[in-house]
Amino acid sequence: MASRRGPIGPPKTKDRGPESKEDTQTDFAAMNVLGNTPAPTTAIDACAYDGFALNSGLKITGSGVLLVGGDAFNWKPWIREGRKEGTIGEGALGDDDKGVSSVGGSMRNKKGQWEVAEHSWGILDAVWPKPDLLILGTGPTIVPVSPETRKQISDLGIRLEIADTRNAASQFNLLATERGVQQVAAALIPIGWKEGTY
Repeated sequence: MASRRGPIGPPKTKDRGPESKEDTQTDFAAMNVLGNTPAPTTAIDACAYDGFALNSGLKITGSGVLLVGGDAFNWKPWIREGRKEGTIGEGALGDDDKGVSSVGGSMRNKKGQWEVAEHSWGILDAVWPKPDLLILGTGPTIVPVSPETRKQISDLGIRLEIADTRNAASQFNLLATERGVQQVAAALIPIGWKEGTY
């Protein structure tokens, strides 16, 4: 003979077990550990075609930006001293053999790697304490960095992270909020930069 344990029919509640008298709702806003941490004033609010808008209200146009130690610097690593570019007829910017700065420099070497002159990192050489990490935004796309440029940054005792500028800005915002602006620096090229335009 079969015995019955309870009434046949659908369960009266969707809970398993006895009804709880506790408030077990999870407040996900309370789990946001960075919620009360203010964003750094050098946080990037927007990446524009020709510059950047910072959280402090500062707008940088016609230039890249170097964010170090809570400060923002105009940064134009494409300017080269005393370049010889060839003739305009060859598609170059003219023969600049007088040592005058020229705005039309290239940031790519013959192999297509991202490469800038060592003087571009002058602020990173002067600042103390040095940031632990430099986030490099190479423009609208990720470009591999040349071994020479990697060595220049490594010789300063700084690790390098490479991304396109939009993702580099987002990564800087997160890490600078999380770790502080003394630990993380960013060097960003505008997303609309093209050789000979700035």
